[in-house]
Formats: sequence, C-alpha cells, structure tokens
Amino acid sequence: MTVRNLDVLMRPASLGVIGPNRFGDKAKSILFDRIAASGFPGDKIACAVDGEIPDGFLRSDTIDGLAAAPELAVLLAGSETPARDLEALADKGTKAVILMATGFDAWDHDTRSKMVKTASACGIRVVGPGSLGVISPHAKLDVSLSAHSAAPGDLALVSRSGAVVNAMLAWGAAHHVGFSGVVSLGQKTDISVGDMLDWFANDYRTRAILLHLESISNPGLFMSAARAPARSKPVIVLRSGAYGHRREEFLTESARLATPDAAYDAAFQRAGLLRVRDLDEMFDAAETVSRFKPGFGRRLAIVGNGHSLANVASDRLQARGGQMAKPSAESREKLTQFLRPAAANANPFVLDNDAPPEHFSHTIAALMADKQTDGVLVVIAPNAFISTAETVTAIAETAKKTRRASMKKKPVTVVLADEDPALRQLLEEAGVPCYRTPSEAVRGFMHLVRYAEGQKLLMRTPPSLPAGFTPAAVRARTVIERCLIAGRNWLDPTSVRILLSAYGIPVMESIVVTDGAEAEIAAHRLATGTRRFAIKIASPDIPFHSDVDGVWLDLPSPAAVADATEKMLERMATEHPDKRIDGVVVQPMLDARHAHELVGGITDDPVFGPLIVLGGVVSEGVIDLAVDLPPLDLNLARLLLQRADISHVLAGSRHSAAIDPEAIAHLLVRLSQIAIDFPEIRDLDLDPIVIESGRIVVLDARVAIGPVDRSRHKLGHPRLTIRPYPQEWERNITLKDGRPVFLRPIRPEDEVLYDDFFAEVSDEDMRLRFFAPIKEFTHAFLARLTQIDYARAMAFIALDGNTGQLLGVVRLHADADHDTGEYAVLIRSPLKGLGLGWVLMKQIIEYARADGIKVINGEVLHENGGMLAICEALGFSVRTSEDDRSIAKVTLEVTPDEDASPVPQLEKVG
Repeated sequence: MTVRNLDVLMRPASLGVIGPNRFGDKAKSILFDRIAASGFPGDKIACAVDGEIPDGFLRSDTIDGLAAAPELAVLLAGSETPARDLEALADKGTKAVILMATGFDAWDHDTRSKMVKTASACGIRVVGPGSLGVISPHAKLDVSLSAHSAAPGDLALVSRSGAVVNAMLAWGAAHHVGFSGVVSLGQKTDISVGDMLDWFANDYRTRAILLHLESISNPGLFMSAARAPARSKPVIVLRSGAYGHRREEFLTESARLATPDAAYDAAFQRAGLLRVRDLDEMFDAAETVSRFKPGFGRRLAIVGNGHSLANVASDRLQARGGQMAKPSAESREKLTQFLRPAAANANPFVLDNDAPPEHFSHTIAALMADKQTDGVLVVIAPNAFISTAETVTAIAETAKKTRRASMKKKPVTVVLADEDPALRQLLEEAGVPCYRTPSEAVRGFMHLVRYAEGQKLLMRTPPSLPAGFTPAAVRARTVIERCLIAGRNWLDPTSVRILLSAYGIPVMESIVVTDGAEAEIAAHRLATGTRRFAIKIASPDIPFHSDVDGVWLDLPSPAAVADATEKMLERMATEHPDKRIDGVVVQPMLDARHAHELVGGITDDPVFGPLIVLGGVVSEGVIDLAVDLPPLDLNLARLLLQRADISHVLAGSRHSAAIDPEAIAHLLVRLSQIAIDFPEIRDLDLDPIVIESGRIVVLDARVAIGPVDRSRHKLGHPRLTIRPYPQEWERNITLKDGRPVFLRPIRPEDEVLYDDFFAEVSDEDMRLRFFAPIKEFTHAFLARLTQIDYARAMAFIALDGNTGQLLGVVRLHADADHDTGEYAVLIRSPLKGLGLGWVLMKQIIEYARADGIKVINGEVLHENGGMLAICEALGFSVRTSEDDRSIAKVTLEVTPDEDASPVPQLEKVG
C-alpha cells in the first residue's frame, strides 16, 4: 500500500486513450465526450483507437510509435494484452493506468496476476480492471464512463462499484454538491481503498471522504490507512453485502453470535469511520458531518412552531440514543417571552403558529449560548400565518452570527417541508443543513454525535498490559504449548481452568474424572457448601454438550454423581464411538434461580482476526450482542458493555443484587489480554458467565487452539488488526550528565509536549531534520507526528525522568511490504553530545530487527556531519543521492535475529 504515483492518477500532466477499443462506439463516444467537456489542459493522445477522434488529440497507431507516452493512460483493450501494454507504456514514461469497463469485468486469476507483477516491476499504478473511471474536477480531469460528471467541490468518493459512483454523482448534480475526486476502483488489483484513503487524507481540497466497499482483503493495512484521514476529516463508509455468505457450522457460541458484519461494524468504529446503511443515509451524513467539527455531545434542543412535528423529532432523537437538552434556568427565563405559555420549561420549545422571524432568532441564539446544549434543531411547520422565506432568512442569519461569536461552532439544523430551492440554497450558503423530515434531521445530528465519539475512540491506544494487572502468562503459555505439542486442537478442561485463572477470570471449581469411582471422590471434595452437582462430557470432538445430551444437572449426592458418570460414559461409547472422550467434568451446582447469564469470549474472524464478544444468553443472532477488536482498555470495555445493552442484567432484581459494570469491564479487558498474548487461541467460549449475588463466575469454558504463522511480523500477534501500545518497549536510561531519561513509544496525547520541545530545537536543526525551515506547527502537523499506527510505524520519545519534558524522538516508517523502513531523529539542540541521539538510533534499530524489517533507509543533508557520523558508527552505508547531491542516502542492512525480542534494560550512556 502506497501513494506512489497517485498524484499522476489525480493530476496528470498528460493523458492518453489506448486501444484497441473492445467496448464499442457508444462507450468510446462517452469517454471522449467526458474528456472534452472536462477541459483537460494537458496533452491528449489517442493511440490505436479506430474511428473518429475529437480535435485536440495527438494520434498514433502504436505505443511504440509515441514520441512520449502520457503520464496517465486509459486502456480500452481487453484482458489479452494488459501486461504487454503496461511494459510498453512504462518504457515510454507512463506512471498510472486505468483499466476501464462498462460493467462487471471478470479477468481470470492468471491474467490478473501477470498484469499485477508487470505493473509492480514497471512502477506503474493500476486502477481496475472493471473501473468506471476517475474524475478529478479541480484538475479538469474526467476519464470515466459515468452517467454524470462532477463539479469541483470538497467531497471525495471512493467506490468499488460503478453503480454506486453513478448514484452518488446523480445526487451531487441534483443537490449542487461538488467533488474533489471520484475513483471507481473496480477489482482493486493494485490501487486499493487504503491507497486512496492515504492520498485523500493529505489532499487539502478534500473536506470529507465518502467510501463504499463490500469487503476488505487486508484489514491491517485498511485500518492503518483509514485511521489517518479519519483523524482530520470525516470518512463516511457504506458497506454492501452485509448479509452475504456466512459459514453455517460454529465451534463455539461466541463464533455463532459474532456475525461477519458485526466485525466490520467494530472495525469501522475503531478506525473512526462513520458507518451508514444506505445511500440516503450517506447523503444525510455528508450533508451534516462535513460541515461541523466533532466535539459536541448528545444534548439537542428542538425548536418548532408546532407541537406535533417537534415531538416527532423528540421521539426519534431519544429512540436513536440522543438526549433532550436541559438548558439552564437563566436560558429558560430568556425563552419565556418568545414561546407558548408553559413551553419555556420543556424541550421541545414551541413557538406560536404565527411566530415572527425574530422569535425564532432570539430562541435559537439563547439556546446556542447555553452551555448545557450541544445543538439546535429547528422544525418549521409552514402555515398561512407566517412567511416561510422570512423565517428561513432569520434562521440563516442567526446561525451565521452565533458561529462567528463563539469558539465552539455548535450545529444548527433545519427541518423544512417547503420544496422551494431558493430557501434551501439560502440555508446551504449559511452552512445550515436542511432536511425534509424530522427523522432525517435527527439522523443527521446523531451522525455528528457518532462521529465525535468515533474521534475519541480513534485517539485511544490501549496498553498491551492494563495498569495494575500482572497475569501469570508463563504458566498459561506452558499449558497451551503442551497441548499443541500433543497435537490437540482444544485445551483440556484442566488447562482451560489454568489459563483463565492465570488471567484472573473466576471459574467454577471442577474436577475431570474418567469413571464413576473417581467421580464420587471428586463430588465429596467439591461438596463444601453445596448438596447438588452437575456433570458434563469432556471431549475435543463435541463443541456443544447439549447436542449429545452431555450435561446432567441437579445430581443430589456423590453416589448419584458416580452413577450418572458411568451411564454417561457408557452412552457416549455406544452412541458416539467416533468421538474422543477425555472423561467427565464434575462441578458443584450453583443456585441459579435468581442468577443472570451472559455469553462472552474470543472468536477468530476470517477478516479481522480476534474479536471480543459479549452478549446475553437470550440473544439470538445479534440481539443484545456487541463485539470489538482487541486491545481493550477499561474505557473501551465500558463502551462495549453499553453496546451490548445488558442493563437488565446489571440492574439486578427483587431477588438478586445489582452488578457493578466495572467487574464485567475488567473481565473483558482480561479476555482482550488473553487474545493479545496468545495468537494460538482460535476461539474461547465463556458460556455461561453467571452473575449471582453480586459475584461473577464462569460455569463452562472451551478454548480452541492452533499453530501460529509469524512469517510477516515477528512481534506480537500476527492476526491483530490493531496493534496495542507496546509497553514492553519502555526503557529507563541515564545520559552522560547523569540525567535520568524514560524511553517509550509515542502516544497521541504526547502532542502537548511538542511546543516546549520545538522551542529548544534551533532553526538550523529544524532545517537539517525537515530539509526546510518550519515556522508553524499546526494540529494536523503534530497529529501526524504523534498519532501513529504501530502496524505501520514506530516512534520512540525520550522524556526527562524528573520533569517529563520531551527531549528527543526517533521514528521509523515501514513500507507496505514491511521489508524496509525510513528513519528520522530529532533531539533538543542543547542536549547534543550527551549520547541521546545514539541511544535513540540503537533503540529503533533493535525494534526494526525484532519486527522483521530488513533494511533501514534515511536521507541526511551532507552538512549534517553529526548525524552522518552516528550512522557510519552504527554500520550504515553512505552514498550521495542521484537526484540531489546535497543529500546523503544512508542504508543499514539489519542483521536478522531469529530470537529477536525487545532489547534489555539500558542503564547508562557513554
């Protein structure tokens, strides 16, 4: 995944259409009409295209006959010649190619594979095959077969589907909405969703990104790419095919409950993306979210000149999880004179049917100034007693004035049934989203809420170990490895108990027995405080005990346990001779008359890897169910609890005590830690988790295991979609002057340290680091430095052990294949000569070695002798850049270490 040559795709200096044309005259005519209408200013070439060609195109019969190939080429040929054409174009200097189609375009695997290899070897970027084309309005570029063109604007659209592109362009034309870019990806053989997200993230013309997809082939790269733009601009995603093919057999209850689409939902939330369910909702979200910065809450004030419509909005708001704002007494006092009698004390705030425009203005202004209100929705009910035009004008002016007067630009939205386009245009120019129904308006406001909450999730980098929690990981790993060596796919019941106990998850005491005599002895040992027992069959071949009548309850005595055990073993041998039987699990019975039950666990999603699952036992499918991606911290676990909607369990009842939600949140965090620590775990089922008399205990648990493929990433869990904060790389060192220094990976919250840090970096050192003078440090600039994705990059910061000040930073960005990485380092200018730069470089090299990166590259100005000296001492080769002789290219071949692990504690420098 890379943005290499995507600037050529979106802003080429020259354009070519390459035949032969397999689509017919109509498609050719549409394409050339689009190019002509766009007013593309660069050179235009038509090569091997039969028939009439518009004026302004240079013509050639063959690619070899071109004096110079276009930067961007559109191939109209079929699947027979793409590899050959790509080679010929690359030799002439082409940088990007679009493989177009009028509809679905199926290429066989071998043809696509050959084309991809050729493109990679030639350095050409490819859109398609099966692409409807690319539109870049600001560059006056339209090379598409779309039904509509696109006006210049600030929305980017990326879609695999040509049908979705056509629908969105039609909506844009109808609503006078422009685009910064439109890309139809087709089959995504080269340029992917992630590539385009990366590109639009850094495109200053793009205010929001609209994304349509059906599936994700590389979730780690997708999440990395999605999180980057989502930090600075809204990314609205529509996924189709949510109810497509799903496996029908499941090994655990957690796997059965966690639908593939629930996994996508969790991933989108953690990436900070705003998910919508249909095109209408995508339009609404684009209308609202792209206008306002996130940061507001759920408290909405509703203003209207009619009770019924305002109450419809109120009902929809609360049904969607919003909150009715409760303005202060002072604000309500201001409202009294404008509202109907007794209406000032209640939200919705209802004006008279014939309320003059200034009453709307004063009411909106008072609510916008109120600190307990996060936004205002105005529901206009047109009638014969008011001038709708004057009312809309007053609302638009008030919205503009209140935004100018306030640092926090709260949203004002309007419901207007009137279809007059002039009124809607007036609100549009004032930056006020306008909807036709209360339901649409509330949905738009809740998009803002979800987007703001998504931004908070995006900022979280949970630690790989929760604070104050030290599991007995070595003990747990021992039992897992022992079972793997024995060729088992499931942990035996004793090993399951050891694993869960090692992570502080309470499990009902149990004993595995192999005959009735052992069962009776076990029952006597477990008889403390109970008079009844349960037995369950223990078999790696029986995922669900109830399928084979493998659970017997309410056994009244040890003798009854012995008898039942013998009967169960005999029946299993007779009815299921093909099943491996490890024995029978004996447990004391829990008095569950007033208990509540949950299901929780870990399941391995085929796309996103480990998922944490929580739901009620009453749930079927997705009812009362929530999933999330590890790692989880307590805040993320609490949010997972909220989404699972198990408040009825937590509240208790007349016969059972309420449950502290923190206890379940801690259990979820511990499950997350198990998922992080043991990639060998494929599924882990806690079914059920019983909550009784204020305590939590797991009655039954199963754990499926398998070997791990570490061919790509040596560090951590190779199947984790989101890398946790790598706490294991924290270090304490001492500089030559005796100063204590704390080295650790960077976090998003470290942005606040940079102003003070840059104040003690000289202008010359800044120039040597960034190759140009840097005078302004914007939030976007600092966010790129601090909000990194550990799957793609690493940055270590050095903090003063006494003051906490930022002293220096080193970073490494890996390429898409995770083979090479580029480093950069910067320290406070007064600290030169104390060995800090050396320590930071050693740290990043050791990290690269442990993570499997083979080559570290860097660029250093030749005049930066200190940095070059460090590089040479560390074994880097140094050569002058062919492109700029003032720059030295430094390269280190990282020595592989099969046993690489985090470096040992560093004590002293020098």
